This record gives sequence, structure tokens and C-alpha cells, in this order.
Amino acid sequence: MFVQELAPLAGSLGLSALVAALPLGTVLVLLGVVRMKAHQAGLIGLAVALIVAVTIFGMPIGQAVSSGFQGAAFGLFPIMWIVVNALWIYRITVRTGHFDVLRRSFGRVSDDPRIQALIIAFCFGALMEALAGFGAPVAISSVMLVALGFTPVRAAVVALVANTAPVAFGAMGTPVVTLAQVTGLPLDTVSSIVGRQTPILAVFVPLLLVFIVDGRRGLRETWLPALVCGAAFGVVQFAAANYVSAQLADIGAALAGAAALVALPAARKPARAEVRTAVLTGVATETLDRPEDRGEVVRAYLPYGLIIVIFSIGQLPPVKRLLDAATWKFDWPALSVANSAGKPVSGNTFSLPFLSTGGTLVLIAGVLTAVFLRVRARDAVREWGGTVHELRFAILTVTSVLALAYVMNLSGQATTIGYFIAGAGAGLAFLSPVLGWFGVAVSGSDTSANALFGALQVTAAHQAGLSPELLAAANSSGGVLGKMISPQNLSIACAAAMLPGEEGTLLRKVLPWSLGLLLVMCLIVVAQASFLSGMLP
Repeated sequence: MFVQELAPLAGSLGLSALVAALPLGTVLVLLGVVRMKAHQAGLIGLAVALIVAVTIFGMPIGQAVSSGFQGAAFGLFPIMWIVVNALWIYRITVRTGHFDVLRRSFGRVSDDPRIQALIIAFCFGALMEALAGFGAPVAISSVMLVALGFTPVRAAVVALVANTAPVAFGAMGTPVVTLAQVTGLPLDTVSSIVGRQTPILAVFVPLLLVFIVDGRRGLRETWLPALVCGAAFGVVQFAAANYVSAQLADIGAALAGAAALVALPAARKPARAEVRTAVLTGVATETLDRPEDRGEVVRAYLPYGLIIVIFSIGQLPPVKRLLDAATWKFDWPALSVANSAGKPVSGNTFSLPFLSTGGTLVLIAGVLTAVFLRVRARDAVREWGGTVHELRFAILTVTSVLALAYVMNLSGQATTIGYFIAGAGAGLAFLSPVLGWFGVAVSGSDTSANALFGALQVTAAHQAGLSPELLAAANSSGGVLGKMISPQNLSIACAAAMLPGEEGTLLRKVLPWSLGLLLVMCLIVVAQASFLSGMLP
């Protein structure tokens, strides 16, 4: 058994943490500075992680390689399994012409691209995050915005930045549920505190989106719809997380945000020609004046309605138990790792949830979509194969980045970084969200970051005399802001928006927003730990 060591380099936690950060630092520099293609940067980062794991952290070569394969397997299933099937549904709707119907329907709510960004990326994306997560919201929102005429880069940036506020309660509350499990804290308490942090972000994010779409003019002219949308989302997310259910927080918030926009007269004002010309420089030739058959509109919304219905049914306790029963859990070959306390880590085992995973549920929705839209089986299979081919480099990127993350996690590199940050003492309240942000930047998943650092946050909080519930929640709330710079999410956005090899471009555009919002979250946690402690339940 390999036992992780916290300070393998000269007994210094600081030096060890600095070296442990090299793999992720390598990927970010190659993407943002060298402008290397993401799949190449991911493979080089993986090589660095393996070298550090073996030479510095003393992990046996066989176990290091095996941990990388486990990460790659997780990248394929469930993560890319979700993305492939979500984009497959999109390709089916494009093939049948129903995506154009859907696009025109969204356009009739408002022809203002700034409002469309709020409806699609923030509200509809939040709904997809609530039901599926794992990259599906970014993928679907990106392709919809491109179809409306947004340039691919702007569409991808908007989709990435929008995918923040709902993440902590995404995939039916999986991140906060995982956080409660690994920390031993009550789910209601953790959910309540996260529900008093991310709703504050929700107020700001729509304002950022209209600024990203149309600069100062967009903020000046559409601040009211953006503020109303964010406030409605935040209020309902707060109420659901505190008084109803963590699993339903994002569903209610997404619907409330969309309803607020539709009900607000200012959101339905026609956009001036110069605004549309300045913003929509992509290709969108369909006219909104074209009459629409009601049956065609229903069929256009059908795929996403099916996704909502199927995921909702899948969360019913009897159905969920039945789906969970079709899970294969086994010991991963050639892997036996214990943490620094000598206890075996959960990464020694691997689960394949064949039916309960979001990708399979999306696949079922796709099959039904093909049936209802009268797509021949041969054509549907051809479209699925075309989706895999289109995503081939994104698949390579995600698998390499997840392999890197698993090598860092199982060798002890990520834990060393976590303990180094946790040693900040009184400054831990400020740095606690940074730890979650780092975890999501590495893994691309708030759930994974909570599983990795949740218990560590609680231990550090006890040592620093801070609220363990607050710091555990801060891990998840800070983590949502690392998702937009995660290499796997950047790759998904590029694949969806048809921007092959442009991950570095997106990273440079979203990194300032990620860091800026992270600073806001750090200040929120500091305030809640001191003079605003009355905000805590």
C-alpha cells in the first residue's frame, strides 16, 4: 500500500505544495501564455503530474499510471458520456430543422441579444445544470447562442461565465450532498450556508453577462432586466436551499429567473438595429417573421422537455433506487493508496453507474427525441457517431485533464496544497473559497472538489477557531468560480461553439471574471466569519 506523505520535499509543506502545483500550473501556462492546443497541454500536464508523483511524492510507477487510467475512465464515463449525448440531441434537432424553430421561439421572447444571453445561458443553462451538470449546460448554451448569431468566442465566454451561481446545487444537489457526506455535517446546515453565499453571486452574474455581450452600453440599457433576473434567481435559490430542498434549489431558481424576465416589460423591448449589428456578427439568417406551426414549436421544445421529465422521474426515490442498483462498484486494478493517516482512500474503488448517470438519462431522452421527430434509426446512429468524431479532441482533453487530477489526488499532491492553504490560521476564512476554486480548476467538478477538500476544511476550521460549517460551505461556493477556467470545461465550450484549439483564448477572456468573482466570494466568507455572522443559520 502506498501511503501519501504531506511534506515529502525536505520536510517542508510550503516547498512540497509549490512543486505539487506544477502540473496544473503547467497546463494553465501552456493554454494561456503559450497558446498550445488543450489536448496537448493536458497530456504534457499529465506527464508532469506523473513525474512529480513518482520522483517527489514517492508513488510507485505502476500505481501512478493506474491512477491516471482511472481518471481517464472517469473522464469518459460519466463526464463525456453526458456531453456526447447532449450534443447528439442538438445535432438531431438541427438535422430535422427543429433547432431553428426553437431559436426563433427564443428570439420572439426578445430579439435583444443581451436578453437572449440571460434567458439561454443563465436561466436555461441553470436548468440544465440542475438536471445534468458535468459540462452539459455549457455545451447546450454555447450551441444555442451561436445559432442565434453570437460569435463563437462570445457565445462560449457567456456560457462559461453564466455557469457559476447554479453549480453548487447542480446535478440535483450532488455537490452539497457529497460535501455533507464527506464532512459528516448535516445536509440542511451545509445547504443553508451555501444558499446564503451563491445567491449573492447570482445577483451580479447577469449584470456581468450583459456587459460581456455589449459592454457599457449593454449594462446601461439592460441593467434592470439583468438585476431582476439575478434577484429572482437568488431569492428562490436562497429559499429553496434553506427551507425546501437542496435538490430543487436550481430548478426553482432557473424557472423564477426566466419567469421574471418574461414578465418584465423592459425585457421585451425590441433591440435597436445598431445593437444587433454590433453584437450578432455571427451567422443567423432566419427571420423571426416566419409563421410557426404550433405542432412544430411543441416538437422543438420536446427534447428539453423530455430531459426535464426523465431526470425528474429519475430522482423519485423508488426509481432512483432501481437505477442505482445497476451500478458496478469494484476495486481499481493495481491501486492501493492510503492517506497520510494510514486510512485507505475512496479512490481505490471505482463505480460505473450505468443507468443512474446523467448521460444515460440524456441518451434515453435522445432516443425518444429521434422517435418523436421521426428520425430513422440509421440517421440517428450516424449523428451519434458524428458527434463523437466532432468531440474527439475534447474527449482527449477531458480524459487527460481528469487523469492529471486523479494522479494529483491519489499521489497526495492536491492534499499537500490543501494543507498548505489550510495552515493560513486567521486568514483561512479568506483563503477557504480559494481552496475550493483550486479543486474545481483541477477536476472540473464542484462535487470532486468537495470530496477532496471538504473534510480538510472542517479540520482546519477547528484548528483556526472558525465555523466548520462556514468553511465547508465556502469550499463549494468558491469552487463554482473555478469551473469556468477548468481545462475540461474550456474544451467542452470550444467543441460546442466550434472553436477547435481555442481553449487558451477562452482562458484569457474568462480568467479575470473568475478571479474577480472569487475575490467577491472570499470577502463574503470573511464577512460571514466576523461582523456578518448573523447571516449564518
